[in-house]
Formats: sequence, structure tokens, C-alpha cells
Amino acid sequence: MGSQESFVGQFDHPSQQCDQLRPHEAEREALMGALWRSMAILEFAADGTILDANDNFLSMLGYQRHEVVGQHHRMLCDPFYAETEDYQRFWQHLYQGEVISGTLQRCRIDGTTVWLEALCSPVLDASGQLLKVISVAADISAHLDDSRHSNNVLTALNRSLGVVELSPQGLILAANRNYLKTMEYLAEDLIGQPHSVLCSADYAASEEYAAFWRDVCNGRFFSGRFPRRTRSGRTIWWEATYSPLLNPHGQAERVICIGNDVTYRVTREKSDREHLHLLSLGINETDNAVLITDEQNRIVFHNTGFTRMLGFQSQQVIGKQPGDLFSSHPSFVKSIERCHGELLQGHSFHTEELIHDMQEQPVWISAVVNPILDGEGKLINAVCVMTDITNTKVHEVLQYRVLNAMARDSSLPEQMNLLCEEIERVAPEVIASVLRVDEQGRLHTLAGPSLPEAYSRAIEGLQIGPLVGSCGSAAYTGQSVIVEEIATDPRWAEYKELALSHDLQACWSTPIKSADGKVIGTFAFYYRRPRQPSTFHHLLVDAGLHLCALAIEREASRARIHQLAFYDSLTGLPNRSLLLVQAGQAIASADRNGSTVAVMFIDLDRFKQVNDSLGHQAGDELLRTVATRLQSQARRSDIVGRLSGDEFVVVLTHYHTEHLTEVVKRIQERLAMPCHINGTPLNPSASIGVAIFPDNGHDIETLLHRADIAMYQAKAVNRGRFSFFSEEMNSLAQERLALESALRNALRGGLFELHFQPQIRLRDHSLHGVEALARWHDPQLGQIAPGRFIPIAEECGLIGELGKWALEEACFQLSDWRRRGIQVPSISVNLSATNFHDLELPQFVTGLLRRYSLAPTDLTLEITETVLMDTNPSTSQTIAAVHALGIPLAMDDFGTGYSSLGYLRKLPVSELKLDQSFVRDMAKDEAVSALTNAVIRIGESLRLVVVAEGVEDADQYQLLKNQGCDVAQGYYFSRPMSADQLEKWVRNYRGDPPPQAGTQQAQES
Repeated sequence: MGSQESFVGQFDHPSQQCDQLRPHEAEREALMGALWRSMAILEFAADGTILDANDNFLSMLGYQRHEVVGQHHRMLCDPFYAETEDYQRFWQHLYQGEVISGTLQRCRIDGTTVWLEALCSPVLDASGQLLKVISVAADISAHLDDSRHSNNVLTALNRSLGVVELSPQGLILAANRNYLKTMEYLAEDLIGQPHSVLCSADYAASEEYAAFWRDVCNGRFFSGRFPRRTRSGRTIWWEATYSPLLNPHGQAERVICIGNDVTYRVTREKSDREHLHLLSLGINETDNAVLITDEQNRIVFHNTGFTRMLGFQSQQVIGKQPGDLFSSHPSFVKSIERCHGELLQGHSFHTEELIHDMQEQPVWISAVVNPILDGEGKLINAVCVMTDITNTKVHEVLQYRVLNAMARDSSLPEQMNLLCEEIERVAPEVIASVLRVDEQGRLHTLAGPSLPEAYSRAIEGLQIGPLVGSCGSAAYTGQSVIVEEIATDPRWAEYKELALSHDLQACWSTPIKSADGKVIGTFAFYYRRPRQPSTFHHLLVDAGLHLCALAIEREASRARIHQLAFYDSLTGLPNRSLLLVQAGQAIASADRNGSTVAVMFIDLDRFKQVNDSLGHQAGDELLRTVATRLQSQARRSDIVGRLSGDEFVVVLTHYHTEHLTEVVKRIQERLAMPCHINGTPLNPSASIGVAIFPDNGHDIETLLHRADIAMYQAKAVNRGRFSFFSEEMNSLAQERLALESALRNALRGGLFELHFQPQIRLRDHSLHGVEALARWHDPQLGQIAPGRFIPIAEECGLIGELGKWALEEACFQLSDWRRRGIQVPSISVNLSATNFHDLELPQFVTGLLRRYSLAPTDLTLEITETVLMDTNPSTSQTIAAVHALGIPLAMDDFGTGYSSLGYLRKLPVSELKLDQSFVRDMAKDEAVSALTNAVIRIGESLRLVVVAEGVEDADQYQLLKNQGCDVAQGYYFSRPMSADQLEKWVRNYRGDPPPQAGTQQAQES
């Protein structure tokens, strides 16, 4: 600068100075200390010698202390100024004791100028002479500039900000370009308008707006953000300062408003606030626990989820390190230390840990920790998010152990022990046990690794009940039972001494249920002090119950599968698979020991008749009865099994050969004992075939086959017998197989033919009808009797097909006879039970009658008593349908079945055929004659035609006629004849009885 003034300021009177400098001594020292630290202070003597300068002063001017102390004050001033009168007057005022304050310039060591706001205070002695001067100053260079610089600043402000000048009444006097552009006005449209046009109507009319103008006009500055309305009606946010310009009387002459449009910033800040609010809600309302630590691993923030999860309050957390909260759990502290080491390297960290909350309750957490780094990669914060995975982890840990044991196919007790051990590992205060409940309701220990062995032995086999401790009560009621104190709970009254003697103080037992809701076991937690189970214990039980039920049911399923695979489901005996294995082992053992084995093949007699007449339920009951009787006769070393249907096998081991016959007889006699099946008395019998190892074979399959052959041989002689296998039987069996094969070929190759036997009315000897009888002549085997091929047809399933063939052949033959004038009144055909199981039989018969132009009464179907008594629904339905067609039904072999009389009154039969076994002996045995007379009377009373079979001589004929029998057939009248022979017989028949009795044997039928 070319020139400078010494001071621009004021001078205070010494008395005023003294008044201002009388604080208390302590306050004075504090004030001096504060000034010394914050201001630039210079101390110089009355002659101008600099006595001292503080660090602020030296730093401000760039000097060292030794460079100024001892020098004259003028060294700090511009040399030209130090020679002026102004500088002399400065010293004169100080000598007079006047305080000088104002703005002055001083020179830095580098020659630059510094503007100071200074206060120079003279210090006088007792006589009023100047001793020294203390100058306190502050650098204001940054706040002062010349007028050109000020104009530049104002120009820049005008370019960047909106400026509007207002009158005290609120009229707009002037506005710069930025303001007009922001408010969307032209100058001529806005100048002279009231400021309220820029405000909303509600605000402009409010007391708040009026108070705002009153305060501005009274000299108050206002700064802030204000909503303003543009010309288009759009609302903007105006950040501005309203500054009143006051006159000397303190009244506002003008109001200057300087501001800018901050709408975008306000909108963004509002969005950010909403985002932060939502973020805050998300952090605090989540169930996850959130921790934030600083660079020194101190906790600086935690959310409310942290308090909810672990129970810690802010005063226990903020400022602490995470390890401090869990110092009693060293393993978790080590994990925290490992985590911090990873974070310092800039790596994220994840772990799953079992920790404990404030109440020492276990909590399984999944923790994810992420580092926050500065620009240089230094850790400044870390964010940890913890999720409670207790429920999931409990299931995972327990399932891993138990399911892995299942996969290894370990035993059920081993699986349950692993479960208990894992529970006790994560909850050491628990003693876990698993009990199984058997079908009789008794308890059996499956697992209890920490239970005293004596205690487990004592509860083995206990019967469940409402007062049988926790487990017995839970199993009995099917509900969870919590006993907080065994010593006082009535459910433990009889067993508390047992529990307390082993330090078991409390017990919580939960029933284990199968999929169908049945109690199959109990899962119990014992405690060594009175208490209730915790939330964590409930989680353990929820997870463990599922695994217990799965394991127990899996074991039961395996047992059932084994039972189904190797045992007969009806009788419980070993099935064919297991029988072959066990018998094979017995034969191998006998081979090693040089002993023998007998294989008995047992087949029930007339079992099909029982099944058909009494129903399958009765047949099943009979099979179970037979199985029980066989087991009662077998020794421990013997093997009893069921092959299929009504076939059983007994394998006798370690027996004496001379006693074998006695053993077989005893078994047969036991099987033949009377029994009641579904209320019906039965006298079962069985045919038995026996094969012996090693005489009849060296393996079980061969022995079974040959015992089967022996059984058929016994049945062929008479039912209820037994037979030992011989080679001759083997030949017969081969012959039977050949016969079965030939039967199939004959049926399909047309080798069967029908023969016909006349039926004569005894009243007038007219022809009643003919019975169609199947005959088979094989080219290789010759003539085969019905008694041989009919049973084979039944066994191999061809009997139904044979019956249909006989029906069609009979209808054709009757139609052919009538077409050629041969008068045959009707034809009878025998059908089996299999034919009446066929629901399409009525439709089949209807088709035959229509095809051959026959009436329903031209055909009679002969059925046995077993067909009438068959409980198969299709049988009764088919019989009813046939009867509805008008086709007569005849009951064949009447008197040889079980319940003929009871069925006669309700079944649709029109004929009774008296079996030839009665007719044969009626002339020799009065009792038999009485029986035939009774049957004839029954038929008479029920209006049924009685047909006597097997009439062979004149005596039988005469007795039947005398007793009133309706119809007879037999050798006395004629043998069965071919169609051609019968045709000739009919043409020659005159209705006269034969002159003498026939001598032939009983007819074949």
C-alpha cells in the first residue's frame, strides 16, 4: 500500500479501562490464559522495546522470539508509517493512558502486509506513568479487501444467486435475472407485486406470515428454506436469507432476500430421509441381530433385534468389544478373534455357532460379518448380521447323526442312543431317554445312555397307566407330561424313591406317535434339579420326536416287510421262500450228520367246498385252525410252513424212523378233530404225502414234489389218508401230467362227445328227459372215465370251459332231434360252481336257446349242493338270473352235502336227484330205505320232482315206485348212449318196464 492509517477505531478513557479490568483474580488469570492461547499478544516497554510476544503473534508474522524481543516496536510497522505524525500520536495516546482499538497493518518477515483487529492497553504505575503496553490482536486479512475485490464478489453473487429487494410493506421493488427465472416471471410482471403472490394462499393469509414480516421489519434476520409458488403454480423450495437494512433510528428501510432454488436437493433429502427411515425400520424391526463396530473393534451400534435375540441392553453393549459379551464361552471368543483377523485383511467372515444369551439359554446363530474400508483399505467399521437358526440347526444336527446311522443300517437302539448323546452334547443339563411301548402297553428301554443302568432295569416292562411316572402317563394319555418336581407329583408317588435315589428330580416325557396316531414310545428329558423345560428343550424335543417316530416306524416296517417276505400273512407260518431256506438248512445239517429228514405234504380235503359253501372268511378261519394244530404237534426242531391255498408242509428232523408212521398218524388225527367255524360244526380231514431224505431225494424241491405225489396218491385211494412216496407213485404222477396235457388238447381238438341216459317217469313209464354225460376217448390213452378227467379239469381250471361245451353240444343235439322228429322232452346238463361264478352265463344260455330255437323248459341245469350254498356274490346273482329266464334247476347228489334241507326252502330248484349211494343199498338196508322215503316225502311236500339215480334192478325199481318216486334213471332202464343210439332207443321205446333187473354195476356219471 502507498499509505496507511495508524488506526481506524476509538479511544477509551483510563477510568473506563480501570473499571473494565477489575475482575476477581482467578477470573482474571483464566481470562488471560484464554486470551494468550487464542489471540496474538505483544508486550512492549514505554520506550518501544519489545519485551515478549506469544506463539500466535510470532506465527502470524513469521518471526522467531529472539528475532523480535529487544527490538523496537517500529520494526513491525511500515518504515514510511514509522516516520509519520500518526505513529507519534499513537504513542502520545498511550502515554496518556488511553486504550487504542481498531484496524491496523503490520509487516510480516517476508515483507507482506497483515491486517489486524487490535486492542492496545497501556499499563501505568502508581503515579500514572506508562510502564508498558500490551497489544491483543487478531488477523482479519481474509475479511478485508479493496473495493474492486468487493465489487467482483457482489457481481459473482448476482450471477449465481437470486436476489430480490422488498419494501417494509412487502412489495417487490427489484429482482435480479436469476430470481425472475426461478419464479417464472418477467420483471414488469413482478415488480410492484406483493411478496405474498409467491406464497400459497393459506400461508399468505396466516398469522404466521404476518409475524414473519413484523419480525423482519423490526430488524430480525431470517434464513431457511421456504416453499414458494411460481407463476405456473408449481411449488419450489427457496433457500434464502431475508436481511433488513435499517436506518439510524433502527427502522427497516428495505429488505434484501438472497437465495437459490433447492427443490431438487429438498426432494432428494426427503427421499433420503424416507429411505433412511425405512432402512432404520428394516434394521430395527427385523428378527436378525445387527452389530456395528469401529476400527478398534468396539461396538458403536446395535439394533433392537440384538436385544430381542440375546437380551443385552445398550448400556451393556455400546463401547464394548464383542468378545467382552461372551467371555464365559472361550470357543466363541476364539471365533470372534478369528473373525477380526479376517476383517483386518479386508475379508468377509461367516460362521455358525452355538452361543448363549443373557439368561445362558442356548442360541444357534449364523453370523455374517462384512468389513467397511476407507480409501486406503484400512478397516473403519464392521457390520455383523446374526440370524437365529436354532430351530433349523437343531433339526440338522440331530437328523445328521440319526439319518446317517439309518443309512449305515445300524440297529434301532444304536440310532436312539446317538440321538440322546447328541441332545446331551448341546444341552448338558438334560438326561435323554427313549422308551418303546409294545402291543401290550408295556415300556421297554431303547436308549438312555446317561440314565443309571439300575434305573433302566427297574422300569423295563412297566405297564403304562395314568400314575406311572412321566413316561407311563404320557404313553397312557397320549399327551405330554411335565413334572417339575418328582418328589411331590402324584404321578410319581409309587416310583419317586426309585428316581430320587438316582438324583432324578424332574422329568418331561412326550409320547411318540405313529402316522395313524398310535402311541409307539416316549421321548423323555430328566433333570437333576426341579425345573421346567426351556424353549431350547422344546426345540430339541420337536426335532427328536420326528426322528424317534421315523426310526421306530422304520424298524416296524422292516419287521413287517420281513414278515411279509418270509411269513404267511394269514397263518403266521413261514411261507414258501422261508420254508425252502429252513428246510434246505435242515437237509444240509442231516447230510453232515448222516441223519434223515421227513417232508410231509398236507392238503386239506374238500377245502374248496368249505370255501364255496361257507365263504372265504370261514375258509381263512379253517386255515388258521389247521396252522395252530400243526404247530401244537411240531417239536422245536421241526419246521411248519404254508405253501399256498390249503397246502401245508411239515419238515420233521431228528426223528426215529420206526416212529415216523406214529408221528404222521398223530398229526392227521389232530387235524381231523371236529371244530366250529363261524358257528358251523366241521369235521376237517387232510391227505398227507411223505418223502424222506435221502431215500426219495437230496434237495427240498425234489422232496416236496415227491411228497406232493404221495399226497395225491393218498387222496386218490380215499380222502383222509396218508401215503409214503414210492417210485410207482412217481410213474402215476407222470401219467397224471400226461392226462392233463391230453385233456387240454382234447377239449380244444373236439375229442369229447356227449352220451345221453334216459330218465323214466315211474307213474306211466314215459320218457321224462335225458341227462347229457361227457365222454372222452383218447387215441393213445383210450377211453377215460369221467371220474378221472373231471377232477383234473377242476384242478387245472378247465371245468368251466368243459361245462360251456356240454351246454352248447346238448342244445344242438336236442334241436337236431326235434328237427328230425325224435321226441325228447328235455335235456339235463351238469354245471360246476365255476360256471356259476360267471356273470355272463345267463346271457350265454339265452343265446344258445335262441340259436337252436329252444324254450327255457327244454333245458335243465344240474347243480350240486355246494353251488347252491356258495357265498360268492356272483353265484347267487347268476342262479337268480338263470331262474328268471325260466330254466329249471335240479339239485344233483342230494343228501351228500351239509345243509341241503335248510337251503331247499329258499333256493329256486325244481328237481331233487337222489344220489345213487342211497339207491344202491335201499333194498338191503331198512335205514337207507327210510332215508329215501324221507327224501321223496320232502320233494312231495315242496312240490319238487324227485329223480332217483343209479337204479340197477327190479327190487330198487319196485321200492322207489312204491315210495312214490317221480322219475328214475339207471342201468335198469338203459346205459348212457351216443346220440345215434339214443335216437334208435327212443324210436323203439314203448313205455313198458324191463322184464328183469339189470346186473351191471353202478353207472358212470
